[in-house]
Amino acid sequence: VALVLLGFVGLLAAEWTNASTIGSYDAEGKVLASFTQIALSRTGGFSVLDIAELQEESYPLLIVLMFIGGGSASTAGGIKVSTFFLLAFTIWAELRGEPDVTVGHRRVATASQRQAVTVALLSVALVAAGTMLLLLLTEGVRFVAALFEVTSAFSTTGLTIGLAGELPASGQVVLTVLMFIGRVGPLTLGSAIALNTRRRLYRYPQEQPIVG
Repeated sequence: VALVLLGFVGLLAAEWTNASTIGSYDAEGKVLASFTQIALSRTGGFSVLDIAELQEESYPLLIVLMFIGGGSASTAGGIKVSTFFLLAFTIWAELRGEPDVTVGHRRVATASQRQAVTVALLSVALVAAGTMLLLLLTEGVRFVAALFEVTSAFSTTGLTIGLAGELPASGQVVLTVLMFIGRVGPLTLGSAIALNTRRRLYRYPQEQPIVG
């Protein structure tokens, strides 16, 4: 609910006067179109607006929502909502100096925190690598367009600025591979991490390296 509402308000504010998207609608039409597009951008992939005509500030909003994706154990793509909010609660606990990460009067297991960090960071690395490859393989592509297409492919959302159909074969292969990884990757990785537990009979002395 929080992601949809924040995304809805952000898209509505950014596109309110854009005649190429919702600027020509009445107030009710603007609200309906913005809400529908944000809801579909999470994982549905349908577009009620011309994605290529959005304001520049709307793209980062959609990219973030696509990257987060939908609910865990669902058919949605992205890193999943539970992973994102677990990271948020972990950061909040660290900022407050809390020894434990608590959600709803329950402590979150350290293993779950490590799983969330692993899935999120590997996903960021894949999106970054895919964007770099797309920029290297295709001339004259804007960074935000490449990032949008790569994130959409990784999250299996399916939205496009129109770049996907114009890419050379090598660029389309990159998107295809990201679609496959994004479809089976986060779920498989999360399950593998959860099942791959090793028990050691010893522990090394603890050290606290400098962070930041």
